[in-house]
Amino acid sequence: MAEFDLNNMNDLYFDALREIGNIGAGNAASALSSMIDSKVDMKVPRVELLDFKEIGEAMGGEETVMAGMLLGIEGDLTGSIMFLLEEKSAHILVGKFMSHMGMPVGTGNEGEFNEMEQSVLKEISNIMTGAYLNSLASFTNMTILPTVPALAVDMAEAILSVPAIQFGMVGDRMLLIQTAFTGDEALNGFFILVPDMPSYGKLLSALGVMQ
Repeated sequence: MAEFDLNNMNDLYFDALREIGNIGAGNAASALSSMIDSKVDMKVPRVELLDFKEIGEAMGGEETVMAGMLLGIEGDLTGSIMFLLEEKSAHILVGKFMSHMGMPVGTGNEGEFNEMEQSVLKEISNIMTGAYLNSLASFTNMTILPTVPALAVDMAEAILSVPAIQFGMVGDRMLLIQTAFTGDEALNGFFILVPDMPSYGKLLSALGVMQ
Protein backbone atom coordinates (compact mmCIF):
# COMPACT_ATOMS: atom_id res chain seq x y z
CA MET A 1 0.00 0.00 0.00
CA ALA A 2 1.32 3.44 -0.93
CA GLU A 3 1.94 5.91 1.85
CA PHE A 4 -0.72 8.57 2.22
CA ASP A 5 0.52 12.10 1.59
CA LEU A 6 -1.58 15.21 2.19
CA ASN A 7 0.36 16.98 -0.55
CA ASN A 8 -0.92 14.46 -3.11
CA MET A 9 -4.65 14.72 -2.32
CA ASN A 10 -6.78 14.59 -5.44
CA ASP A 11 -10.50 14.82 -6.22
CA LEU A 12 -10.90 11.05 -6.10
CA TYR A 13 -9.50 10.93 -2.58
CA PHE A 14 -11.69 13.84 -1.45
CA ASP A 15 -14.79 12.19 -2.95
CA ALA A 16 -14.02 8.89 -1.21
CA LEU A 17 -13.49 10.54 2.17
CA ARG A 18 -16.67 12.59 1.66
CA GLU A 19 -18.56 9.32 1.12
CA ILE A 20 -17.11 8.04 4.40
CA GLY A 21 -18.56 11.09 6.15
CA ASN A 22 -21.88 10.65 4.38
CA ILE A 23 -22.27 7.02 5.44
CA GLY A 24 -21.19 7.50 9.04
CA ALA A 25 -23.03 10.72 9.77
CA GLY A 26 -26.18 9.54 8.02
CA ASN A 27 -26.40 6.59 10.35
CA ALA A 28 -25.66 8.80 13.35
CA ALA A 29 -28.34 11.32 12.33
CA SER A 30 -30.90 8.48 12.16
CA ALA A 31 -29.84 7.37 15.65
CA LEU A 32 -30.23 10.93 16.96
CA SER A 33 -33.65 11.29 15.37
CA SER A 34 -34.80 8.15 17.16
CA MET A 35 -33.31 9.32 20.47
CA ILE A 36 -35.20 12.62 20.52
CA ASP A 37 -38.23 11.60 18.41
CA SER A 38 -37.64 14.56 16.12
CA LYS A 39 -36.50 15.07 12.54
CA VAL A 40 -32.77 15.61 12.04
CA ASP A 41 -31.40 16.79 8.69
CA MET A 42 -27.82 16.19 7.61
CA LYS A 43 -25.87 18.43 5.27
CA VAL A 44 -23.51 17.20 2.57
CA PRO A 45 -20.20 16.32 4.28
CA ARG A 46 -17.19 18.55 3.74
CA VAL A 47 -13.67 17.26 3.43
CA GLU A 48 -11.24 20.09 3.91
CA LEU A 49 -7.52 20.51 4.26
CA LEU A 50 -7.28 23.50 6.57
CA ASP A 51 -4.58 25.65 8.06
CA PHE A 52 -4.76 25.40 11.84
CA LYS A 53 -5.90 29.01 12.09
CA GLU A 54 -8.90 28.18 9.90
CA ILE A 55 -10.19 25.33 12.04
CA GLY A 56 -12.23 27.48 14.41
CA GLU A 57 -13.74 29.42 11.51
CA ALA A 58 -14.95 26.13 10.01
CA MET A 59 -17.19 25.74 13.06
CA GLY A 60 -18.79 29.16 12.67
CA GLY A 61 -16.10 31.25 14.34
CA GLU A 62 -13.11 30.45 16.52
CA GLU A 63 -14.74 32.11 19.55
CA THR A 64 -18.03 30.18 19.21
CA VAL A 65 -18.59 28.30 22.48
CA MET A 66 -19.17 24.62 21.81
CA ALA A 67 -19.86 21.49 23.80
CA GLY A 68 -17.43 18.99 22.38
CA MET A 69 -17.29 15.26 22.99
CA LEU A 70 -13.94 13.78 21.96
CA LEU A 71 -13.44 10.04 21.56
CA GLY A 72 -10.37 8.16 20.48
CA ILE A 73 -10.56 5.51 17.77
CA GLU A 74 -8.86 2.14 18.19
CA GLY A 75 -8.61 -1.03 16.12
CA ASP A 76 -7.77 -1.10 12.41
CA LEU A 77 -8.06 2.70 12.36
CA THR A 78 -6.64 5.09 14.92
CA GLY A 79 -7.31 8.76 15.51
CA SER A 80 -10.30 10.57 16.95
CA ILE A 81 -13.91 11.43 16.30
CA MET A 82 -15.65 14.51 17.66
CA PHE A 83 -19.29 15.38 18.16
CA LEU A 84 -19.66 19.13 18.60
CA LEU A 85 -22.70 21.23 19.40
CA GLU A 86 -23.13 24.96 19.81
CA GLU A 87 -23.64 25.50 23.53
CA LYS A 88 -27.31 26.49 23.19
CA SER A 89 -27.97 23.55 20.87
CA ALA A 90 -26.39 21.20 23.39
CA HIS A 91 -28.82 22.36 26.08
CA ILE A 92 -31.75 21.92 23.68
CA LEU A 93 -30.62 18.44 22.69
CA VAL A 94 -30.12 17.37 26.30
CA GLY A 95 -33.62 18.63 27.13
CA LYS A 96 -35.17 16.77 24.20
CA PHE A 97 -33.37 13.55 25.11
CA MET A 98 -34.31 13.75 28.79
CA SER A 99 -37.93 14.55 27.97
CA HIS A 100 -38.14 11.64 25.52
CA MET A 101 -36.69 9.30 28.14
CA GLY A 102 -39.15 10.51 30.81
CA MET A 103 -36.43 12.17 32.85
CA PRO A 104 -36.90 15.48 34.71
CA VAL A 105 -35.72 18.34 32.50
CA GLY A 106 -33.82 21.33 33.84
CA THR A 107 -34.69 24.93 33.09
CA GLY A 108 -33.16 27.21 30.49
CA ASN A 109 -30.80 26.60 27.62
CA GLU A 110 -27.70 28.38 28.77
CA GLY A 111 -25.09 28.28 31.49
CA GLU A 112 -23.02 25.40 32.79
CA PHE A 113 -24.07 21.80 32.35
CA ASN A 114 -24.84 20.05 35.61
CA GLU A 115 -23.60 16.54 36.36
CA MET A 116 -26.75 14.88 34.97
CA GLU A 117 -26.63 16.94 31.77
CA GLN A 118 -22.97 16.09 31.27
CA SER A 119 -23.80 12.42 31.70
CA VAL A 120 -26.61 12.71 29.13
CA LEU A 121 -24.31 14.47 26.65
CA LYS A 122 -21.77 11.68 26.97
CA GLU A 123 -24.48 9.04 26.51
CA ILE A 124 -25.80 10.79 23.38
CA SER A 125 -22.23 11.01 22.11
CA ASN A 126 -21.66 7.30 22.77
CA ILE A 127 -24.78 6.31 20.85
CA MET A 128 -24.14 8.62 17.89
CA THR A 129 -20.44 7.93 17.50
CA GLY A 130 -21.18 4.22 17.89
CA ALA A 131 -23.69 4.46 15.03
CA TYR A 132 -21.19 6.43 12.94
CA LEU A 133 -18.30 4.04 13.48
CA ASN A 134 -20.39 0.87 13.18
CA SER A 135 -21.60 1.88 9.73
CA LEU A 136 -18.06 2.84 8.74
CA ALA A 137 -16.73 -0.49 10.00
CA SER A 138 -19.36 -2.42 8.05
CA PHE A 139 -18.66 -0.46 4.88
CA THR A 140 -14.89 -0.91 5.03
CA ASN A 141 -14.84 -4.35 6.70
CA MET A 142 -12.59 -2.97 9.45
CA THR A 143 -12.63 -3.16 13.23
CA ILE A 144 -13.18 0.40 14.53
CA LEU A 145 -13.79 0.96 18.24
CA PRO A 146 -14.41 4.20 20.18
CA THR A 147 -12.88 5.00 23.56
CA VAL A 148 -14.72 6.60 26.50
CA PRO A 149 -15.80 10.17 25.57
CA ALA A 150 -14.29 13.25 27.18
CA LEU A 151 -16.49 16.36 27.41
CA ALA A 152 -15.22 19.90 27.00
CA VAL A 153 -17.16 23.17 26.86
CA ASP A 154 -14.92 25.81 25.34
CA MET A 155 -14.31 27.91 22.24
CA ALA A 156 -14.27 25.89 19.02
CA GLU A 157 -10.61 26.53 18.29
CA ALA A 158 -9.54 25.32 21.75
CA ILE A 159 -11.57 22.09 21.50
CA LEU A 160 -10.35 21.30 17.99
CA SER A 161 -6.74 21.90 18.92
CA VAL A 162 -6.69 18.59 20.85
CA PRO A 163 -7.15 16.17 17.91
CA ALA A 164 -5.26 18.55 15.65
CA ILE A 165 -2.16 18.29 17.79
CA GLN A 166 -2.54 14.57 18.54
CA PHE A 167 -3.64 13.09 15.24
CA GLY A 168 -4.41 15.29 12.29
CA MET A 169 -1.60 17.78 11.88
CA VAL A 170 1.13 17.68 9.28
CA GLY A 171 3.04 20.90 9.61
CA ASP A 172 0.36 23.50 10.21
CA ARG A 173 -2.49 21.75 8.39
CA MET A 174 -5.28 19.39 9.38
CA LEU A 175 -7.58 17.24 7.25
CA LEU A 176 -11.19 17.28 8.47
CA ILE A 177 -14.10 15.06 7.46
CA GLN A 178 -16.90 17.28 8.75
CA THR A 179 -20.68 16.84 8.63
CA ALA A 180 -23.13 19.45 9.89
CA PHE A 181 -26.65 18.56 10.95
CA THR A 182 -29.71 20.59 11.87
CA GLY A 183 -33.06 20.01 13.50
CA ASP A 184 -35.96 21.82 15.09
CA GLU A 185 -35.15 24.73 17.41
CA ALA A 186 -31.84 25.55 15.70
CA LEU A 187 -30.13 22.30 16.60
CA ASN A 188 -26.71 22.95 15.09
CA GLY A 189 -23.92 20.44 15.42
CA PHE A 190 -20.97 18.83 13.72
CA PHE A 191 -19.36 15.44 13.38
CA ILE A 192 -15.62 15.57 12.74
CA LEU A 193 -13.62 12.47 11.92
CA VAL A 194 -9.86 12.89 12.31
CA PRO A 195 -7.94 9.69 11.56
CA ASP A 196 -4.18 9.77 11.97
CA MET A 197 -2.10 9.86 8.80
CA PRO A 198 -1.63 6.06 8.34
CA SER A 199 -5.38 5.54 8.76
CA TYR A 200 -6.24 7.77 5.79
CA GLY A 201 -4.29 5.39 3.57
CA LYS A 202 -6.12 2.40 5.08
CA LEU A 203 -9.50 4.05 4.48
CA LEU A 204 -8.70 4.94 0.89
CA SER A 205 -7.36 1.45 0.23
CA ALA A 206 -10.52 -0.12 1.70
CA LEU A 207 -12.55 2.02 -0.68
CA GLY A 208 -10.43 0.91 -3.63
CA VAL A 209 -9.11 4.33 -4.57
CA MET A 210 -5.55 3.89 -3.27
CA GLN A 211 -3.26 0.90 -3.76
